[in-house]
Amino acid sequence: MDVLETSKSLDEELYSRQMYVLGLPAMQRIQGAKVLLSGLQGLGAEVAKNLVLMGVGSLTLHDPHPTCWSDLAAQFFLSKRDLERSRAEACQELVAKLNGSVQVCIHTGDLTEDLLLDFQVVVLTASKLEEQLKVGTLCHKHGVCFLVADTWGLVGQLFCDFGEDFTVQDPTEAEPLTAAIQHITQGSPGILTLKKEANGQYFCSGDLVTFSGIEGMVELNDCAPRPIHVQEDGTLEIGDTTTFSCYLRGGAVTEVKRPKTVSHEPLDAALLQPRVVAQSPQEVHRAHCLHQAFRALHKFHHHHGRPPRPWDPVDADMVVGLARALEPLKGTEGEPLEEPLDEVLVRTVALSSAGTLSPMAAILGAMAAQEVLKAISRKFMPLDQWLYFDALDCLPEDGKPLPNPEDCIPRGCRYDGQIAVFGAGFQKKLSHQHYLLVGAGAIGCELLKNFALVGLGTRGSGSVTVADMDHIERSNLSRQFLFRPQDIGRPKAEVAAEAALRLNSDLQVTSFTHQLDPSTEDIYGDNFFSRMDGVAAALDSFQARRYVAVRCTHYLKPLLEAGTQGTLGHASVFMPHVTEPYRAPASATASEDAPYPVCTVRHFPSTVEHTVQWARDEFEGLFHLAAETINHHQQALTSLADTDRPQVLTLLQAVLGVLRERPQTWQDCVVWALGHWQLRFCYSIMQLLKHFPPDKVLEDGTLFWSGSKRCPQPLEFDASQDTHFLYVLAAANLYAQMHGLPGSQDKTGLRELLKLLPLPGPQDLAPIFANDLDPALASAEFGPEQLKLHEALEFWSVGPHLKPLRFEKDNDSNFHMDFVAAAASLRAQNYGILPANRMQSKRIVGRIIPAIATTSAAVAGLVVLELYKVVGGAQSLGAFRHSYLHLAENRFSRWVPHAPAIQTEQHGLRVRMLLYGRARLYSAAWPPEKQAQHLSLRVTELVQRVTGQVPLPGQRVLVLELSCEGEEEDTIFPPLHYEL
Repeated sequence: MDVLETSKSLDEELYSRQMYVLGLPAMQRIQGAKVLLSGLQGLGAEVAKNLVLMGVGSLTLHDPHPTCWSDLAAQFFLSKRDLERSRAEACQELVAKLNGSVQVCIHTGDLTEDLLLDFQVVVLTASKLEEQLKVGTLCHKHGVCFLVADTWGLVGQLFCDFGEDFTVQDPTEAEPLTAAIQHITQGSPGILTLKKEANGQYFCSGDLVTFSGIEGMVELNDCAPRPIHVQEDGTLEIGDTTTFSCYLRGGAVTEVKRPKTVSHEPLDAALLQPRVVAQSPQEVHRAHCLHQAFRALHKFHHHHGRPPRPWDPVDADMVVGLARALEPLKGTEGEPLEEPLDEVLVRTVALSSAGTLSPMAAILGAMAAQEVLKAISRKFMPLDQWLYFDALDCLPEDGKPLPNPEDCIPRGCRYDGQIAVFGAGFQKKLSHQHYLLVGAGAIGCELLKNFALVGLGTRGSGSVTVADMDHIERSNLSRQFLFRPQDIGRPKAEVAAEAALRLNSDLQVTSFTHQLDPSTEDIYGDNFFSRMDGVAAALDSFQARRYVAVRCTHYLKPLLEAGTQGTLGHASVFMPHVTEPYRAPASATASEDAPYPVCTVRHFPSTVEHTVQWARDEFEGLFHLAAETINHHQQALTSLADTDRPQVLTLLQAVLGVLRERPQTWQDCVVWALGHWQLRFCYSIMQLLKHFPPDKVLEDGTLFWSGSKRCPQPLEFDASQDTHFLYVLAAANLYAQMHGLPGSQDKTGLRELLKLLPLPGPQDLAPIFANDLDPALASAEFGPEQLKLHEALEFWSVGPHLKPLRFEKDNDSNFHMDFVAAAASLRAQNYGILPANRMQSKRIVGRIIPAIATTSAAVAGLVVLELYKVVGGAQSLGAFRHSYLHLAENRFSRWVPHAPAIQTEQHGLRVRMLLYGRARLYSAAWPPEKQAQHLSLRVTELVQRVTGQVPLPGQRVLVLELSCEGEEEDTIFPPLHYEL
């Protein structure tokens, strides 16, 4: 297996969200990998798209077969212009445009043994069983990772063979467990006690751990991984510490992830003895029946040279007969499995197997691409070894007629693959739907692609409206399928709509760049929502999701919703009157946008998030607010009466530091940065400890520095330590930028300069009004020499304005993230907190959600499966599914949603008008004469009489709130819609 020779450096900006999922080593292996993909119908197109977006080094496409009409139902690289052209040749150019750094090649010959040796991974889609067995045997023989992926209508399969001795370097997506240390004893074994806040960490006996930041028992710091044993009281046995120094304080214990080895059988053996991914015995049995159904479909195709005809009962019966005659499957011990064949299931698969569906291709294509990445990167556990996924719940419910053969015959159109499953009548329904898509990011692009392929909103009054206020950034391109480099800076909604139109010229699509929130209800109002048949939400905040869900409830519209985080994904459906309404997770809504307590961040940090927030605040105060405030007050600084003394002088102290005048040279900026290092990480900590000594005891007898309060320690500047040096480099450059001076990236020169500069002492720091500093830092030790107020003001009354720096996390050359990452790391060292690296700091400060193209594609496919049901008119709760997947851990589940709550009340009914100030319109508690007075009026007249307002011009609906009058709190009912 050759690895692609490449000198390309990794484009961290492009792959930033993906790197939070996979990590740098995995990304580097992916960038150097060579993959062969054979079969380029819809499923193959999805695999190709995901691999190229995610930056695989080289992808070779193989499919000499001509394009046909049924391909276009799921193949977004092809169009009717490509009919009769080789699929591989027709696809190559468009696949390559997804990512200019990926080599996209074509192979036109057979798949020979010599050819296969040139690749690390080989993927077959839409292939015959005979070819799968031949290629699979060769790949297993030569250690080439091998995958088979296929879909037949509403059922899909995925098979992985990574060889008999495949080592997974990083088996899980979870970060290694890290916990703060309370105490360590000397002994054999030494006993480690975790701090109270670490109780939620679940170490297991046998885990390997390392240690860092320990004071006293320094022998443990950076030692080789040690096994632990968890005792009943939660303490950890960590091995012999008898000869170690006495433990003093601080430190953290961190789990070391251990590689795991898996063994896979070749396809010929796994075909009769399948290991399937399943969560229960019932799922195992269903997967085995689907396995036999696929084998029977291959036999049928081999005998007849074609798949079963759509919804043909004769062909379906033959498939059932072939499945019944197959050799029984074997269990783990090789004995035949005594399982009954679910012939009804096999028959249903056969009846609907002739079709090709975009959402099925999206789901299986995402899963297959993720397995390719596992093979290349050796990150996350691969499938073991068969996965079956079926969405037969999309077919008409029990008691409703199934599609008939005449309605499902090919029409010579782009929807033939979908018509083969659902019929032409259903296709017509799809074309007349009017849907709103909120969000045109990663999931939104995938949804819009699927909408175009399935033919949603392509005829008559049907249409798709895309709403998104954001603009395209470069980091979007690795997972937001419809965007290209030339689109950077343009509105996402507009570009996505244009790209979707290129996928299907019949799509009637419009774009809105206004945010959907309470401020735009004049745009997204009654007229807008009343013509919608449903809403699909692809949003990245719970606040936005909650608002859209409320609007859907308000207008009684179906809501299809999806979200991802790394390799985790979900898809949900909310139907008026059928399912419970959308509810955001309580824990998520509570944590979203929740600020950290100021006092905790400033003086008592206990988590890495606190240190990063502190560093971000430092940047804002030093390089943005200070400059803005001083610029604002500069004209009035000669008049004490016009000066906001505490604010301005605190900011003056920050930007002046050890300098007595404005900086004039690069060296002045370095002197300031070095002085600020001393102030923040040494002397301010010393002052804090003067006020709150390490042994300070509270009135109740407890130590002040206990629980979540970590006792800090001052640092000693050492230019040879990278974090110390990088802080000065970044801070000096930012200080120079703020003063309009040239900076420097000469690290060698800076190291030499630092050798010559003396470290500023306490008397040099904070020369301006020490008593105006944070009270915890105020002390006479900052020196009696203080500039007088009028001297400071006179000093700043001359000279050019300062340049406020606006924080930008995605520019790797502006020193913004360098400063925050270094400052946060130093702050963490002060408090014995395990520091975050630069990438982790960037994720925290930017509140970045880790994202990967495969998860987005999969959840979008799951959403469209529910769309089929909504458009088809499914009414029973059991027809719908919520879905959850975790691609890293091979967990997939779908379940029936909860029903809406049913409320009954015996008290009088009252009606209140939401749009008109919640005025009461009618109450059963009124006396008869008052009831008669109001009940004789038309609703609009009643509204006008009670509220003094009339419906707005063009208003089509009055939304009335129903509630019950009782002694307890009002019972909440769904709104009542009164059409005008």
